[in-house]
Amino acid sequence: MNHFILFSEKEKQELLKKRKSESKFGEHIQLISNLTNIYDDIVNLDVDYVLFGIKEDIGVYGNYGKTGTYKAWDATLKILLNMQSNHFTTAKRVLVLGHLEYPEAQDTLLHLDNSKKKELHKIRRFVETIDKDVTHVVSSIVKAGKTPIIIGGGHNNAYGNIKGTALAKNDTINVVNFDAHSDFRAEEGRHSGNGFSYAYAEGFLKNYFIFGLHENYTSDALLKKIKKVKSIKYNTYEAIEVRNEVDFKPEIKAALDHVSNKSFGIEIDCDAIENIPSSAKTPSGFSAKQARQFVHYFGKHSEATYLHICEAAPRKKSITNVGKLISYLITDFIKANGNKNN
Repeated sequence: MNHFILFSEKEKQELLKKRKSESKFGEHIQLISNLTNIYDDIVNLDVDYVLFGIKEDIGVYGNYGKTGTYKAWDATLKILLNMQSNHFTTAKRVLVLGHLEYPEAQDTLLHLDNSKKKELHKIRRFVETIDKDVTHVVSSIVKAGKTPIIIGGGHNNAYGNIKGTALAKNDTINVVNFDAHSDFRAEEGRHSGNGFSYAYAEGFLKNYFIFGLHENYTSDALLKKIKKVKSIKYNTYEAIEVRNEVDFKPEIKAALDHVSNKSFGIEIDCDAIENIPSSAKTPSGFSAKQARQFVHYFGKHSEATYLHICEAAPRKKSITNVGKLISYLITDFIKANGNKNN
C-alpha cells in the first residue's frame, strides 16, 4: 500500500526508554519486518491484536473542525511502548503494524480554503481515498482473525472501520459510539461528521448507539432524522450527568443490549472526554475514568470486534497526557477483551 508505513525495529528502539530491572511494554510487542500483503503477513502470527495508526486530519478539516488529529498516533506510541510489562499486560499478544499517512495531501489540502465550495469538494473527495485505505487494512486484519485497534485521525475513519469489518465478516455490523456528536450528518461528501450515515446508507452498519450525545450541539433536524431510524438509539450527556435522569451504568447496559446481538465496533471520540485536546474540545464531558470504564465494559463482550480511538489533537504541552489517556484505553481494552464473556 502506497500510504502505509510499517513500524520498524529501529523506530521502536528509538522510542524505548529502557531502565535497569524493568521490562517495558515495547520490548515484548510483535513486529513484522516486511509488508507485502497484510492478510498473508499476519494470518499465521501468534497475536490477538493488531495496532495501527491513522495520521491525518483531512476529514476533520473537511468538517470545519480544528486540525491536529494526525499527531495522536505518535503521541500514543511514545507512552504505550514505555509502559511497564507485567502480569497485568499482554504485550506479546500485540502486533504494532504501522500507520497510514498522507503528507503530500496534508500539505496541499489543509492550505485550501474550506469556506469555498470547490476547494471544500477537493478536501472531501480525498477523504474517499483514506476510506479505501482504512477499509482495506481493517478488512485484512479481521479476515486474518485478529482484532484491530485503530488510533488517530478524524471520526471520518469510522466509515472504513465499519465497512472493512462488514466486508471481512460478509455481514452488517453494529457500533457503539462514545461521542458528543452523532456523526450521522448529511451525505454531502465525506468528512468527519458523516462516517456513520454513509456506512448506514451503504448497508454496512445495522444497529447504532450514540452514547452521551450533547444536546446543545445536535441540530433539531438531525435529532428528527435519527428518531426515524429504528436501529439507532442514543442517550445524552445532560440526561446522565447534569439532570441525573438516568445513571451511567444502566445506560451502558442498555447500549450493550442494542449492539451485542452481532459483531460490534467500539468507537471512542475524545471530543466526549472533558478537557482533552481534540477537534472539538469540551469543558463539560465524561471523565477519563468513565471513558476507561466504558471501554472495559464493552471490550469484555465476545462480540467486540474492534476499538477505534479518534479525534484527539494533542498540542505541544498536552502530548504526554493525550498519549497516556489513549494508552490507558488501549490496555483497558486488551485486558477486558482477553477475558471475553457474553
